[in-house]
Amino acid sequence: MQGVEQRHIEIWNNCLEIIKDIVKEQSYKTWFMPIKPLKIEENTLVIQVPSMFYYEWLEEHYVTLLQKTIKKQLGPNGKLQYDVIIDNEANLNGKNNGGISFPAQKKQSQQDDELEIVAPVRLNGTISNPYIIPGIKKLNIESNLIPKYTFDNFFEGECNRFARAVGISVANKPGTSSFNPLFIYGDTALGKTHLVHAIGNQIKENQKNKQVLYLTSDKFTHMFIDAIKKNNTPEFNNFFQQVDVLIIDDIQYLKGKDRTQDVFFHIFNELHQNSKQIIITSDVPTKDLEGLEDRIISRFKWGVSVDVQMPDYETRYVIIEYNLEKEGTLAPKEVIEYMAFNLKGNVRELEGACTSLAAQASLLKKNIDLDLARDVIDNYVKHRTREVSVEEITKRVCDHFDMPFEQIISKSRKANIVKARQIAMYFSKKLTKSSLANIGKHFGNRDHSTVIHANEQVKNQIDTDPKYRKQVEELEKILSLSFG
Repeated sequence: MQGVEQRHIEIWNNCLEIIKDIVKEQSYKTWFMPIKPLKIEENTLVIQVPSMFYYEWLEEHYVTLLQKTIKKQLGPNGKLQYDVIIDNEANLNGKNNGGISFPAQKKQSQQDDELEIVAPVRLNGTISNPYIIPGIKKLNIESNLIPKYTFDNFFEGECNRFARAVGISVANKPGTSSFNPLFIYGDTALGKTHLVHAIGNQIKENQKNKQVLYLTSDKFTHMFIDAIKKNNTPEFNNFFQQVDVLIIDDIQYLKGKDRTQDVFFHIFNELHQNSKQIIITSDVPTKDLEGLEDRIISRFKWGVSVDVQMPDYETRYVIIEYNLEKEGTLAPKEVIEYMAFNLKGNVRELEGACTSLAAQASLLKKNIDLDLARDVIDNYVKHRTREVSVEEITKRVCDHFDMPFEQIISKSRKANIVKARQIAMYFSKKLTKSSLANIGKHFGNRDHSTVIHANEQVKNQIDTDPKYRKQVEELEKILSLSFG
């Protein structure tokens, strides 16, 4: 009786002995060791895999190997059946995935938020893999890179010299150096995003066949949620398989998103194993990341971590000089020196100060001199000592769009109101330290996900609609003048 009860384990162990001699050690540990044999029913071995991603990967990459080993152990009529554990959200409305029937039943030994999905897979070679999308190898992925961010205008100083050097090395040899993954950390607005865009842009310029993809962690999360809702997570995973360079900005915002972390973990493994370059940014070093799984953090340590720090005087000088020229403003050397000495904030604050000075010179129709610079910069520094509030930003946005405050926080879905509301949420997230939940609460008790969506919508419109971008830039100048 004991032998019968343990037969499924013995059969699977025999299969593993064959598989171990055929696949690479790392692939064996990643894709086969987590599998658990559950039982044998007639001539079918039932194995349990940790997620849908495992099931899809095995079916795409190892189906022939599994077919041969099962038939070797169970005879020519041997079959394999998967037990894939996913949660309720992934099994929306009991729909099937890609044409394979997934009869679901509650599993008593599991927690209430899990289902057992049994996915029968015939190993006779007559059924094509439903997750292979015809022509996917020819897919041309939109990189989401901002062309203006390059190494030419990423100014080097003691604060970022090492990070810039490593970035250039990665751009020249993506995926093939020891700098994989590249983990870049530092406080807000110190140039992390500029640097990763510069890396991506240089890769695209030098190796036009490389598929580079830049995403914020919020955008990655929403792509995954959308895939779940549309019941096409296999296509989601297949999409990321085509990426040669994956850049994820602000990874800290995956905190507490367990399912998104799980799918990111498997995508990370897959890309890394195939020598694809991974670049991550964070506002804190790996040791201070909270709310992310240990297995993810450990993988960030496989490559190299570099930090960007607050710009020193020399770097501030170059940044200020460049931004004043970009604003079409000529400033004497003593003005730039005065600004560089007195402004000791991050890159965004330096840019804001340059915008304020240029705007004042334009409005007053005056040339920039030391007196004007003192007036503007002293006022700017005074304003920056107080934190800008969501309420103040909302008021300025309402004034700009000539809209009552009650409308912007209402439930209205009129296009002009939605536009103003989303822009207000965008600047609230960008310019304040308020949490997403608090920002959402301010705008009519909306959920934090609404704020994330608004932020992404504004960014997308800025990238694709010049008229919209100009309007946002004008509003940003108004806010800069109002709050320094």
